[in-house]
Amino acid sequence: MAFPKKYLNDGEEIILDLRPHWFFLVGPGSALAGSLVLAIWVSQAVDSDFALFPALALAVVALLFFLKRYAAWITTDFVLTTDRLIFRKGVVSRQGKEIPLERLNDVSYHQSLFQRLLGAGDLLVESGGERGQEQFGSFAHPQDTQNEIHRAIEAAAARDADRMAGRRELSPLEQLEKLEELRQRGVITQAEFELKKATLLDRM
Repeated sequence: MAFPKKYLNDGEEIILDLRPHWFFLVGPGSALAGSLVLAIWVSQAVDSDFALFPALALAVVALLFFLKRYAAWITTDFVLTTDRLIFRKGVVSRQGKEIPLERLNDVSYHQSLFQRLLGAGDLLVESGGERGQEQFGSFAHPQDTQNEIHRAIEAAAARDADRMAGRRELSPLEQLEKLEELRQRGVITQAEFELKKATLLDRM
């Protein structure tokens, strides 16, 4: 299930929407498969309901364990947007963290030998403030995710620089050109234009 777009800000877009690596489900899935095989074997090899009941009960417990783990997997969101990094998890009670891209100081990853064989790794995010370095669960292709986050940080920094450049005060000549545009569009009258023009010419 994709991250709901209703939680995004105006103009914000999703770059990455990740879930934990599929290995997160291997343990419960193996337990469920093993318990089902055992129940089938007992039903065929033993002619006794008393022997079958414990095997079925074990299969039910394994199924509940798998469903719990699957619910945790599907409700864990690691989302990179054009503005921030979002991490949310929890089935009944929810936990969430949001880090603006401008607060991110460094993004790295760690892979054990086993994780490298699976193509997984833990993401380490260092941000400003009191949070310091935080580790997020095991995700697939951590190096690609690291690179994508760095690109998003650079793009956000470039946008901020453009906005700051756009906020500089216009020179009197540029303001005069803007006034001429407003006059031609009929936003201001000729008299208003002449009055403001005289004021600007005095400043030049």
